[in-house]
Amino acid sequence: MIARLGIAVAWFIALALGLAVGPAAWMVSLESVASVEARPKKDRPQTERPTLSRTRGRVAGGTHWRIDSDNGPVHVWIPPRYERSTAGMVIYVHGYHIDVDRAWKRHKLAQQFRKSRQNAMFLVPEAPRSGADRVYWNSLAELKKTVRRAGMRLPDGPAIAVAHSGGFRTLSHWVDNRLLAQVILIDAMYGRQKAFDDFIDSGKRARHHKMVIVAANDTAEKSRKFAERFPYAAVLDQLPRSYETLSRREKRTKLLYIRSRYGHGALVTSGKVLPLVLRMTPLRRL
Repeated sequence: MIARLGIAVAWFIALALGLAVGPAAWMVSLESVASVEARPKKDRPQTERPTLSRTRGRVAGGTHWRIDSDNGPVHVWIPPRYERSTAGMVIYVHGYHIDVDRAWKRHKLAQQFRKSRQNAMFLVPEAPRSGADRVYWNSLAELKKTVRRAGMRLPDGPAIAVAHSGGFRTLSHWVDNRLLAQVILIDAMYGRQKAFDDFIDSGKRARHHKMVIVAANDTAEKSRKFAERFPYAAVLDQLPRSYETLSRREKRTKLLYIRSRYGHGALVTSGKVLPLVLRMTPLRRL
C-alpha cells in the first residue's frame, strides 16, 4: 500500500510541475505496481442486492443491462440470436485512464462484441483506472455471483477473460478459476508473469487452457520472451487480416503471440483487433 501511494504521489507531483510523463514512465509505473502490490483484499461483500437497469431499445442489435454493485458498475450485453444453452461468457477488463462506463461508450464495446459474432454473454466490470486504484474484482466467482444476484441467468459454457493494458492486474487474480478456459492479453504483459505461467503451463489445469497475447510497442519484448519459453507457442509478426487466414496450427495452439502494428490505445478502439481475437476462442459462432 505504501509503495502504491508512493507511485501515485510521484505521478501527481510530476504532473503538477509540468513534467512530461511519457509511455516509458507509465510502463515503469505499471511494472512497479505489479511487483509491489500487496496481497489482494477480498472483494467488498454486497450489502444490498445489486440493481439491474436495462437500456431502452437495442444496443448494437443486442440487449444491454447495467448493474450497480458495491464493487462498481458491471455492463452486460447479449447479442441477437443468443442461445444460452450453447453459449459461453466473455469478461472484458479495461485499462487505465478510463472507467468502465466511459470505456463502454467510447470504445463502442457492444459494437465490437457483435462484430466478433460469438455466442456469449459479455460482461464488462469496473477495473483500476490508475496504479493507485484498487482491484475491484479479485474473484471471478464473486463477479459471476453478483451478476446472478442481479437476476441474470449465466450460460454454462467456457469463460474467456480479456484484458487491455492495466487490466492484467485484475486478470492475474482469476487464473485459478476452474471455469476459465482462455486468457487474452491485449498489450497487457506488464507483470504477474508467474500467474500467467501457471495458467498456461505449470498449473494443475493448464493442459485445458489457451492464451492469446497481442502486443504493441509497450509490451512487445516482454510478451515475445514469455511466449518463446514454451515450445508449443506460435508467433506471428503481424496481425492476420482475418481469422480464416490463420494456419491450422495457429488456430489450435495453446499459446499464440501476435505482434501488432496498432498503437496501445488503437488496439481496443479501432474495431479491428478485439473482434478478431474473440474469434480465436472455443466459443460458438453465431
